[in-house]
Amino acid sequence: MPPAEGAVAPAPRSTLAARLGAVPWPALALAALAIATFVGFLIYPTYPNYDSYYSLIWGREILHGHLPSFDGYRTPTEHPLAVFFGAALSLLGRHGDRVMVFCTEASFVVLCAGIYRLGRTAFTPLVGLAAAAILCTRFDFPFLAARAYIDIPYLAFVIWAAALELERPRRGGIVWVLLACAGLLRPEAWLIIGLYFLWMCGGELGPEHRAHPPRERWIRWAKYATWAAIGPLVWVLMDFVVTGSPTFSLTHTTGLAEELGRTKGLAEVPDATRRFFLNLAKAPVLYAAIAGFLVALWLAPRRVVMPAALWLIGTGTFVMVGVAGLSVIDRYLLVPTLMVMVFAAFVLGGWTVLRPGLWTRRVWAAAALAVIVYGVVFTATKVNFHNFDSELTLRGNSHRSLVELLDRPDVKAAVARKCGPVSTPNHKLVPDTRWIVDGSDREVVARADPTQKARVARGGVSIFVVDRGALLRQALVATTDDPFDNVPLPGYTKVASTGYYAAYVRC
Repeated sequence: MPPAEGAVAPAPRSTLAARLGAVPWPALALAALAIATFVGFLIYPTYPNYDSYYSLIWGREILHGHLPSFDGYRTPTEHPLAVFFGAALSLLGRHGDRVMVFCTEASFVVLCAGIYRLGRTAFTPLVGLAAAAILCTRFDFPFLAARAYIDIPYLAFVIWAAALELERPRRGGIVWVLLACAGLLRPEAWLIIGLYFLWMCGGELGPEHRAHPPRERWIRWAKYATWAAIGPLVWVLMDFVVTGSPTFSLTHTTGLAEELGRTKGLAEVPDATRRFFLNLAKAPVLYAAIAGFLVALWLAPRRVVMPAALWLIGTGTFVMVGVAGLSVIDRYLLVPTLMVMVFAAFVLGGWTVLRPGLWTRRVWAAAALAVIVYGVVFTATKVNFHNFDSELTLRGNSHRSLVELLDRPDVKAAVARKCGPVSTPNHKLVPDTRWIVDGSDREVVARADPTQKARVARGGVSIFVVDRGALLRQALVATTDDPFDNVPLPGYTKVASTGYYAAYVRC
C-alpha cells in the first residue's frame, strides 16, 4: 500500500532550521529572477521574431483604418490577442518592438511563478521551486521570451489557470479569463477550455446542485459556453472580416506548412514527439520525469492528476495537429514539456511529501542533493553558453544593422521616390523592413515571391544579406530558397552597406 497522502505535522526543528524555514525563499527567488531578467533585457537588446513583428504591423494597419494584410506572401497565422496588443504597442512608434520584448520577458517571470505555484499546490513548495529552477535552465524558453514569441504569455495563461483551478476546483472566474486569453493566442487552448467547460458543467450535476431550479443551471451552462466560445468565435470573425473566409487561418496555415516542409504524416508524429521532447527538456530531465511520475503515482496518486492531464492534453493536441497536416514544430509541445519539468522536479523535491524522520526521506534528500550537484557540474562543463550568447547577440545586432541601413539618407531618399518596392531575399526580413519603413505589403516584398519578380526587376530598393550568420538565418532558411535571390540584379547600384546588409537601388 502506498503511504497516506497529505502533509503531516512536522517534527520539532532546531533554531537554525526554524530560521531557515522562516525565510521567504520563493519570494526571494522570484525577485532574483525578475532582476536577472531585466538585466538580460538591457544587456541583450533583442527584437521580436517573425510572427510577432507581423502582430505589430497588423495592429498598426488596424489603427490606420486598413484591414490587416493576413494573406501576404508566407505570412504567419494571426493570433487575435497578439494583434490587439500589437495595435496598442504600435502607438509607441518604432519603440513598440522593444516594449513587446520587455512584456514577453516579464511574462517569462510570471510563467516561472506559475510553474512554482502549480508544483507547490500539486505536491510541495520544494517541488515547485525545483520545477521553476529547471524551467530557467532550459534555455529554449528564455530564448523564446527574448525574441517575443507569443508562446511565453500563452504558457503563462495556461499554467496559472491550471494552478488556480487546482487550488480551488471548479473555481471559474479568473480561470475562465485566463483560458479565454490563451484561446485568443493559440487554438490549442480551445481543447483545454472545451474540457474545462465539460468539467464545470459536470459540477452542476452534483448532489449539492440538484435542488437548484433547472433554469439556473441552464443559465450557468450558457455562461460557461460563452466563455468557451470566445476564442473560436473571435478568430473566425476576424478571418471573415479581413479575408472573407471564416476558415482562412486553417487553410493558410496548412498551405504554408506544406510549402515550408513542416508537415508530418501520422507515421512520423511519434518520432517527432520523442525528438522534440528531448530537444526541449533534454534527456536527463525527461528520464527524471518518467521516474518522478511513477514515484508520485505510487506515493500520491491524486496529486498527479492535473500535471498528467495537461501532459495528455498537450501531447494529444500535438498529435492531432500533425494528423491534420498543420505545421509540426517543437513549440507545440511546450505545455507538456512544462509538465515533464514538474515531474522531474518531484525527483528532486518529492521527499518532502514523506513524513519527517523516515530514513527513506533522508536518503531521498541526500540523493536529490547529489543529483543537483551533478546537474550543476554537468551544465557548467557541457552546456555551450557561447552559442546562447552569440545567437542573441546576432539577433540584436542584425536588426540594428538593418535599421541603420534603412535610415541612411541615400536609402531613405530612394524609398521616398517610390521607384519600386523595397525587396528582401525571401520572407524572413519582410516584417522587420515593413516595421522600420512603415511600408505596406505592396511596398515591401520578397524577391522569392514569383508574383513580385517582374516589379523588382523594373526598379526599387533591394536589401541583401552580407553577413554569414545572418545569411543562414534570413536568406537561406527553406529548401526552396534560391541563393540567387540574394544576388544583385542588373541595373541596380550599391548605395549603402552595414556590417550585415547592403542596399542597391534602381530608379
